[in-house]
Amino acid sequence: MDEQPEPVPEPGAGLDRRAELSEFLRTRRARLKPEDVGLPDFGRHRRVPGLRREELAQLAGVSVAYYTRLEQGNGRNVSAEVLDSIARALRLTDAEHAHLTHLAKPKHKKKPAARTQQARASLGQLLDQMEGVPAYIVGRRAEILAWNRMAAALFGDWGELPVAERNWARLVFLRPDYRELFVDWEQKAIDIVCALRMDAGCYPDDPRLSALVGELSVKSEDFRRLWATHDVKEKSHGVKRLKHPLVGELSLNFEGFRLLGDGEQSMVTYHADPGSPSAEALRLLASWGADATRARAGSRTPSA
Repeated sequence: MDEQPEPVPEPGAGLDRRAELSEFLRTRRARLKPEDVGLPDFGRHRRVPGLRREELAQLAGVSVAYYTRLEQGNGRNVSAEVLDSIARALRLTDAEHAHLTHLAKPKHKKKPAARTQQARASLGQLLDQMEGVPAYIVGRRAEILAWNRMAAALFGDWGELPVAERNWARLVFLRPDYRELFVDWEQKAIDIVCALRMDAGCYPDDPRLSALVGELSVKSEDFRRLWATHDVKEKSHGVKRLKHPLVGELSLNFEGFRLLGDGEQSMVTYHADPGSPSAEALRLLASWGADATRARAGSRTPSA
C-alpha cells in the first residue's frame, strides 16, 4: 500500500504529538533488517520494510500488544526503562533516544509561542568584537537572532530582511541564492530539518513551529521529502563548503556552542585552516567590510 503524505499542520495549531511518536517509531523500525539485529529472516517476501512489530517487541522484551499501542502514539504511562529497551532495540543514537523520550513522555510546559526570542545585548557586543570570524546566534525554529559584520559579508545582511524571514529554514528552502551558496546544499538542508524535528519533539504545542513547518511543506518539495524521514540529530561541528559570489569557494570549519544562560540558543562560528586559500578569502572579506556585505546582497537572485 502506498504511503500517505503527512498532513500539513493547520496555521496556529501545534504538531500532533501522537502522530509524531507513531511515525518516528515506524520509520526507525523500517530502517532495520532482521540480519542487522541477529534475527533470522524466514520470508523472501516481507510485507513491511524493515523489522516487523513482533520482531521489535521481541528484541525490546515487551509484548507485541504493548509495543503496538506505543507505535500507535499511545505513550501514556510508558516507563523510562521500556523506552531505553526500545531505543536499544532500534539502535537509536543519543539524539534519537532523547527525541523518543520527549515524544513519549512530554514535559508539561507553558506554550512558548508568546515569548519572542532575543539574544542578550552582551552577546551582540561579543559578536562585534570577533573580527575576522563569521559568527551568529541561532535560536529555536532555526531563527537567526544576532550576527556580526563578517557573518553578513559571508551569508548576506540579514538586517535587510523582515524579522520573520531571518530564519535558516526559510532561507535554505525558499531562497535560490542560498541553494547556490552551499556546495553541499542537501546536507545543509538535512541538518536544518533534523534540528526542527528535535524542536518539534520538545515543543509539539508551539504554533509558530507548526506554522513554519506548514509553510515550508506547502512551498518546498525538498522540505516535504526530508521532513517525512523523521530523522533527528545534533551537529555541533564540522566543515561547510561555500561558493561565495565574491571570493569563490571556501572550506570553513564551524563550531556550535550551546549558551549556558539560554539552552535554546547557540553561537555558531566559522573559521578557515591557517594559511589556506579559504583563510585568505576570509581576510579579503574582512578588509572589504561593508562593501563586501553590499556586494553580497547585490548578488542575490530574486526569490521564487
